[in-house]
Amino acid sequence: MNMKFILADLRSSLKQWLRSKGTVFWTILFPVLLIMIFGSIFSGTGEVEYDLVIQDLDDSELSESYINILENISLLKITIVDADTDLSEYLQEESKSVAIQIPEDFSETLQQSYVDENVSVNISFFYDPSEQTTTSVIRNIITSTLYEYNMGLTGSKSVIGLDDVSTLGEEFNFIDFFVPGMIGFTIMTSMIYGSIERNTKYRKDGILRKLLTMPVTRAEWILSKMLFMLVLSFISTFVILFFGILVWGLSIKISIFFFILVIATSFLFSGMGMIIGRFVKDEETADMAGGAITFPMMFLAGTFFPLAQMPEFLQNVAQVLPLYYVNEGLRNAMIYDDFGKTIYFTAFVLVFALVFFLIGVFLTKWKED
Repeated sequence: MNMKFILADLRSSLKQWLRSKGTVFWTILFPVLLIMIFGSIFSGTGEVEYDLVIQDLDDSELSESYINILENISLLKITIVDADTDLSEYLQEESKSVAIQIPEDFSETLQQSYVDENVSVNISFFYDPSEQTTTSVIRNIITSTLYEYNMGLTGSKSVIGLDDVSTLGEEFNFIDFFVPGMIGFTIMTSMIYGSIERNTKYRKDGILRKLLTMPVTRAEWILSKMLFMLVLSFISTFVILFFGILVWGLSIKISIFFFILVIATSFLFSGMGMIIGRFVKDEETADMAGGAITFPMMFLAGTFFPLAQMPEFLQNVAQVLPLYYVNEGLRNAMIYDDFGKTIYFTAFVLVFALVFFLIGVFLTKWKED
């Protein structure tokens, strides 16, 4: 083994790496971003509070005693609503995912259970199927407290149960809510990576300079490339939907807003890729630059982790990220079928698309500075 050659080649590679300031920058920045993001998400898991809305229709000593048990659990942040409140509507308006409703005959049934072993009463458990993690945690807490409460009152009988009520009024699986986020994430990564790599390669190979001698304007060239990327966006989107419906039986809705969001998302992240590509000089740094932009948005914009799981300051960060509005727009258009929120999030996506695309076009040059 020629150690002299190995060491010489190692020194040469290190010198070449150090000469490329962009490569050094993105190589260091990428792991820093990862540890900061995941550290922020998971370091505060012991301090997470889960919102639980409670509606007490019974308003008795027994129902209040159970509510007191829940209020003493540090993981829960309790909100009490009036008996005349439409609970499902309240949850949607206040963006809450879980609630329980204590029925009017709660106390009466518990007292009757001492003489009649066959009686039972169910507490209604309202939940948002898209918030699977939050729902699971709170449901486990409710189930455990009900078990202890049952044992304390009856000694052995299980009188109080849970009756699950989806806030959407329809049966959905978690995959139904995951797919819109997956569509947004897929378009984002393909557009950003595609734009960065294409612009960097064309600049390095001198293709952009050659375009100066051709009878084509910069706007025409950019538009043709963006239309090509848009076609790819629709291909990947429909592939995801096709296999999702075929394999998992997705339950989704396709409307005009779905197409508007896919088009706007494609132009949004293409523009972002052009902006980044303007400052990436080497092909070697293109992947790292793209990853440094896409990874924070992928994990902070609610694609995989519910925002309620994150510390409050990260939830605020998420709401300035374009992918957050893409994800929420697609979910409201395809799953929730909420016209008002679909319009709201679509408007944000269109504004982001216009701003990033115009800046990207403005910064794209035929020649090096």
